[in-house]
Amino acid sequence: MRFSVRQQVYDTYWGFAAERQRIFHRRAREESGPWTDDDILRRFKFCNTYRASDRISQYLIARVIYAPEGRDLPAEDVFLRVVLFRLFSRESTWEALEQATGGVRRDTLDVDLLGDLLERRRGKEAIYTAAFILCAHDAYGHRAKHRNHLALVADMFRPGALGAQLARAATLEDAYAALCQWPMIGPFMGYQLAIDLNYSDHLDFSEDDFTVPGPGAVRGLHKVFSDFSGHTPAELIMAMVDRQDEEFARLELPWQDLFGRRLHAIDCQGLFCETDKYAREAFPALRSNRTRIKQGFAPSGEPLPLLYPPKWGIGDRLAATDPVAA
Repeated sequence: MRFSVRQQVYDTYWGFAAERQRIFHRRAREESGPWTDDDILRRFKFCNTYRASDRISQYLIARVIYAPEGRDLPAEDVFLRVVLFRLFSRESTWEALEQATGGVRRDTLDVDLLGDLLERRRGKEAIYTAAFILCAHDAYGHRAKHRNHLALVADMFRPGALGAQLARAATLEDAYAALCQWPMIGPFMGYQLAIDLNYSDHLDFSEDDFTVPGPGAVRGLHKVFSDFSGHTPAELIMAMVDRQDEEFARLELPWQDLFGRRLHAIDCQGLFCETDKYAREAFPALRSNRTRIKQGFAPSGEPLPLLYPPKWGIGDRLAATDPVAA
């Protein structure tokens, strides 16, 4: 595949991937900071090189999908837990929902009870993450966004609905298409949910057959590539998946993968978003509609023991290092 790049920014994409991953490994080993000499990475908050290593993904894997109360549930209950968690993407909100229901499942999902609970909580604290801009559509007739989302989840997991659609899915794109048929699930959220559901034991699709670039990734693509040369954003992301070994070697970067796992399309997609942010400081002449990085770096809350989907087969390598999520 041929394409035209801004060489310095293109090389920065790979340099960022390697250095952010090196920070991840240093923090996972609980080394004392600072974990990098890169001034931009020291001052600002950036997502991990691997999407599954980010704290919210780690919480989803460990506390929602593979938690003791979720591990042995039927597929539709696991899917419900994943969707409900991702819509809010906030640990404290999930913990309140778990406590109120005695464990989130289809038979404990009381939308009126939970709607009232979240109504009280949102008067005191945020109930949604600030990471995603979610549609405030009143598709289910409620003025409050959280009540519409609870109604959406109840609708999704009525008999013969989303669970049946996912059971028929043969690829990640099929799962994505099923999700995007529902109100308030746009392309970006549909893709994130498809990846989340694929972390469970109930779906096992290749992450490299399909990708959907989010708005930040598209901005990053336009900074890295001077001309798409007729390729779609998704095709350019897939090209990065294919070229990773070649580029790390060309740049002689000290690349440490994820305990034997290569970068996949969801990771390379996210790296374009992070490169867009990094470039605001490193290459300010590259104008876009975002000119500064909003969040400064601060260590997260209590570290979580790292956990990845068992089907990835990296558990033994993890056990040897006893790392924690940062």
